Amino acid sequence: MNRRARIEQLLREAFPGDTVEVSDRSQEHRGHAGFDPDGSHFHVRVDSGRFAGKGTLARHRLVYDALGPLLRREVHAITLDLRLP
Repeated sequence: MNRRARIEQLLREAFPGDTVEVSDRSQEHRGHAGFDPDGSHFHVRVDSGRFAGKGTLARHRLVYDALGPLLRREVHAITLDLRLP
């Protein structure tokens, strides 16, 4: 399973029934630090009721917790678009 699919799987497990979209934007960063053709730069969108009453930092922490070691070891950059449904 590639990195994009693993990110999506982990987020679907953490946010069951919610909208999860993951796109690999690594090719836009070819030649930059951290580039990996197997996936290094990702954009994530999650629409979840779990974000209700939470600020940006708390929302980001929920996603970071779901992705855990994958972020620390295999992902160079991730952008997050986290919304209420």
